[in-house]
Amino acid sequence: MFIQTEGTPNPETLKFLPDQAVLDRGTASFNRPEEAERSPLAARLFSVEGVAGVFLGRDFITVTRAPNVEWQPLKPLLLAAIMQHYASGEPTVAAPAEPAAEAAVRPEDAEVVAEIRDLIDTRVRPAVAGHGGDIVFHGYRDGVVMLELHGACSGCPSSMTTLKMGVENMLRHYIPAVQEVREVA
Repeated sequence: MFIQTEGTPNPETLKFLPDQAVLDRGTASFNRPEEAERSPLAARLFSVEGVAGVFLGRDFITVTRAPNVEWQPLKPLLLAAIMQHYASGEPTVAAPAEPAAEAAVRPEDAEVVAEIRDLIDTRVRPAVAGHGGDIVFHGYRDGVVMLELHGACSGCPSSMTTLKMGVENMLRHYIPAVQEVREVA
């Protein structure tokens, strides 16, 4: 098995690209070891000392390191854990994630929300995935779009720039009703 690694804009997060699919669809985010119980791969990665977070995408894995942990000794251990997982034949995620609660959309906002979701899915999400993360729509009300960043993008020093200069400017350009983008935790 060959696994490429890439840096991300977040210096605390490294992106791993195995030559096999990671997830069939969607993404999965694990911020603590106890959250990883449903994912043999995430649990295996959390067993490596110094791992603070794991994010799984369709074709990549991002790992966030704990503070004061260096990548040089951590990276080979993570590569070994990923290879052990794929050699084990275990599923990446054993139990499906609970579906995220759908944000309530007021009837008068339905058209704007559909446009926002379309732009996020077709333009924003692929770019964010390229950096080892994901972006999730949480709602829209009175001109304000609520979004959540996952993976390498969560906690990234440039995340506010991504949201304000990138996503907010694009949404405002295409959808005049959008006035602001805010991050939710």
